[in-house]
Amino acid sequence: MFPLTLFLTSTCFATVHGYLWPSPMLDELESLLYEITAQPPDMASFISPCDSFISGGIQTGRSNPADWIRTAYHDMATHNIADGTGGLDASIRFAEEQARPENAGNGFSNTLGVVAGFSSRYVSIADTIALGTVMAVEFCGGPRIPFRGGRIDATEPNLPGVPEPDQTLDSHIASFARQGFTQQEMITLVACGHTFGGVQHEPFPNIVHEINDSNNTQSVAHFDTTNIHFDNNRYGNISPARTQNPLVVGFNDTTNSDKRIFSSDGNVTMRSLHYAAKFSFANSPDLFASSCSSLLARMLDTVPRGVVLSDVITPLPVKPGNIQFSLDGDVLQFTGNVRFFNLPSNTNRIALLLWDDHLGATHNSTLLPSLAGTFTYQLGDVATTYRFGGDDFRGIALDAAAGIVNMQFMLDGKLQTQQDEKTVDFAVQDSVVLSSTSCFYGNNATARIDVAVRLSAKTAAASVKSLYIEIEDRSSVTKSDFFAVDSSAKVNEAYTMWSVNIPGSPFNRNVGAEIDGVEVVVAKVMRTLPALPSCDSDES
Repeated sequence: MFPLTLFLTSTCFATVHGYLWPSPMLDELESLLYEITAQPPDMASFISPCDSFISGGIQTGRSNPADWIRTAYHDMATHNIADGTGGLDASIRFAEEQARPENAGNGFSNTLGVVAGFSSRYVSIADTIALGTVMAVEFCGGPRIPFRGGRIDATEPNLPGVPEPDQTLDSHIASFARQGFTQQEMITLVACGHTFGGVQHEPFPNIVHEINDSNNTQSVAHFDTTNIHFDNNRYGNISPARTQNPLVVGFNDTTNSDKRIFSSDGNVTMRSLHYAAKFSFANSPDLFASSCSSLLARMLDTVPRGVVLSDVITPLPVKPGNIQFSLDGDVLQFTGNVRFFNLPSNTNRIALLLWDDHLGATHNSTLLPSLAGTFTYQLGDVATTYRFGGDDFRGIALDAAAGIVNMQFMLDGKLQTQQDEKTVDFAVQDSVVLSSTSCFYGNNATARIDVAVRLSAKTAAASVKSLYIEIEDRSSVTKSDFFAVDSSAKVNEAYTMWSVNIPGSPFNRNVGAEIDGVEVVVAKVMRTLPALPSCDSDES
């Protein structure tokens, strides 16, 4: 089988705010944010447990959460609020930036080695860096951080600008002011970031001695005794009797930057973060958590001028997924699933898929529980998934002429809405679909891709402007137009067929089309031998 999945391109993402399905970037980001099980291949699996480190396991003294948070700050810290340059834009991935003294250590390359793998043509590396911070904080005991998507990756390194431990207090205040933070916000942001991790000997030998501990093989002097857990531990108190923070009580006072920062307002901010009242000495974790959530969100949302982020992404109550079509003669096979967020499992529930077709009729089909059933996520979220179609997993057989225009979902007689609590229609396009006749020639050196175009949406007419093949490599997309207007052949009363032979290997390709002025990836063609059919002829 050749799977066909509906996607939209990112041509209008810079102005996206609200979130309604389908929106490829927001769909992916929402899944990364909320469909979290902490099991591979989830991003969260790299921070479960929180003392996991990508190289060396859990006895290195280092942790991925600390690296991920540090990477996000160092990437953002190049921002200049006056001219709008720099910010969280993944410029830290360039070797020139990583080689600067302000970016000592290999934590950035370690971070990017994980999080960049979750980027795609729709999700930038900058967004995955921000996601890494959100997950690191949330999974290790901290608050949820409001997350927006739409960051754009830089094409070149930014100017230097990350504060260094041996710089003066005035220099630190000026650096944070350039980034857009007040002195009080600087103190809080440093406190929030330094609840994780510590300082490693190798890149900072003038701050940390060799520790010689088999449980801390990379000699990391931790900021506090709960260095893999988000909390307002007393690491922030500058009294030597109450902290082990190497940037407060380190042997080299020149590099005790946290000491200078925390005490710069007479410890007023630090006391407010650690104690609910001046004399009660009651721990204040809620204030610390809320302050950090707000400031870390500000940090992650600090982007170059002109980059417009989405609204805060919250989970869609109803979210279709894996929508696929395959034309087989006069039958349009329609498969997919739908996720209902925060819906517990209930075997007595009646779940229906309803859809309108091109001929004006309305249909319905009972939704079947997904094999995966109900998911319980790491942070307590629950979702139940249903799939379309019968027990044979072939999906729903639609009359090709009738097809489908939009769909709705009903639970126990009640229509389910999208994010705005008003929209119930989920638009679906079947103007361009992959044909089940697509195949590989016997020598497997050439793929024949057959694409069916609905007669009411003729190529070069108002609805479908072009068809093309894409080679996709994360954010890099190579596009080749094909299909001459006179190369099609009518296959039934609803569709004409367009065919093209694609030589080369591998055969991982996207079939795209411009439909109603919007570019859509209508099929992902993957070579998964021996499951793919062979063409009748070995000639290519």
